[in-house]
Amino acid sequence: MYKGKMSYVLAAVFFVSAIILSSCAAEDSGGGDSGDSITLYSPETPDLSKELAEKYEEIHGEKVNVDYAGTNVLVNQMMAEKENPKGDVWYGGGGLLPFESAVDKDIITQYVPEDAEDWEVTENGIKMKHEDDYYTGVEYFVLGFAYNTELVSEEEAPETWDDLLDPKWEGEIQFPNPAASGTSTLMVLSYMMENGEDEGWEYFQKLSDQANSIPDSGSGPTKGAAMGEAKIAIGFDFMAYEHQANGEDIDFVVPENTPVLVNPMTLIKDGPNPEGGKKFMDFMLTEEAQEILASWYHIPINQDVESETSLSLDKVKDNAVDLDIDWVNDNYDRIRDEWKEKIE
Repeated sequence: MYKGKMSYVLAAVFFVSAIILSSCAAEDSGGGDSGDSITLYSPETPDLSKELAEKYEEIHGEKVNVDYAGTNVLVNQMMAEKENPKGDVWYGGGGLLPFESAVDKDIITQYVPEDAEDWEVTENGIKMKHEDDYYTGVEYFVLGFAYNTELVSEEEAPETWDDLLDPKWEGEIQFPNPAASGTSTLMVLSYMMENGEDEGWEYFQKLSDQANSIPDSGSGPTKGAAMGEAKIAIGFDFMAYEHQANGEDIDFVVPENTPVLVNPMTLIKDGPNPEGGKKFMDFMLTEEAQEILASWYHIPINQDVESETSLSLDKVKDNAVDLDIDWVNDNYDRIRDEWKEKIE
C-alpha cells in the first residue's frame, strides 16, 4: 500500500516538472512574450502592421508581436507602463505630432537608423526626423481632398482650401472632428498658422456649415465620399487610394499650402528588447519594408522604392505648408478644446 502511494507521488512530481520544463523551453525558443521577441505598438492598419512584422520575421528569424490600438490609446498605455515598459518600437500615429508630444512625456528614447543618419532634420520644407533623434520618418502623408468621381468631375474638384467654401459644396462635404481626430486637428492648426486664429475660426465655422457630417474618425469622411454620402472629404492621401484600389469611385487632390509630413517610428524608452527594437527600425527603411508600405498606397520615404499611387515626394513637396512644430505643440490641446466651445 505504501509503495503504491509513493509511486503515485513520484509520478505527480515528474508530471509537474515536465510542465515547468516545457514552459521554460517554450519561453527560451522566442515564443509568446519572451525577451528575445520584439513588441511593436502601432495604430496603423492591422493587416499592414502584421505584414511588416511577418516580413521582418522572414528576414531575421526573430518574432515580432504586434500590439494594435488607436494612437491615443497606445500613448496612454505607454504612460501607464512607464515604470515597466512592455513595448519596444512604436510606429505610426497619423504623422509626427503625437511623437513630438511623446518626447515631453518621457516615454520614448533616442535612436536613428543608419540609413537616416545623414538626413537633414528638415528637407524640402518637411521635418524628416527629430532634432535630438527621438523619432525618424518612415513615409510621407499628404492632407487633401478626396472626391467621388461619379458625383464630381476632375475639372470641378476643389483645388484650394478656400474652394471648399463655394456654395455648390453646401451639404456635400465631410471632414473629421478636430476635437477627436489628429488628422483634422492638423488641418485646423496649419490653416491658423498661415492665416491667424481669428480668420481661422471664421473659416472653420463656414466650413462646418458646408458639412453634412463631422465624424470622429480620421478615415470616416473618405469612406463616406467613396460610398456617395458626400461629394468631398478631407483626409490623408492613402485613405483615398485604398478605396480607389478596391474599385470605388474616388480620387484625390493635393491642395495648395497643405500639410505634407512624415509618419514616424521611435524606440520606446526602457523597452524589454532595445536591440531588437533598433533592428526593427533599421528594417523599416529597407526596400523590403518600404515596398510593403507602398503596396498599401503610402508614399515611401526610401527614394529607391516607387510609389504605387500617382503621388511622390517630387510631386507634393511644392504644396507643403511650412509647419511651425513648436507652435503646433504649444497650441494643440488648446485649439482642440476651443473647437468644442466655438464650433460644436
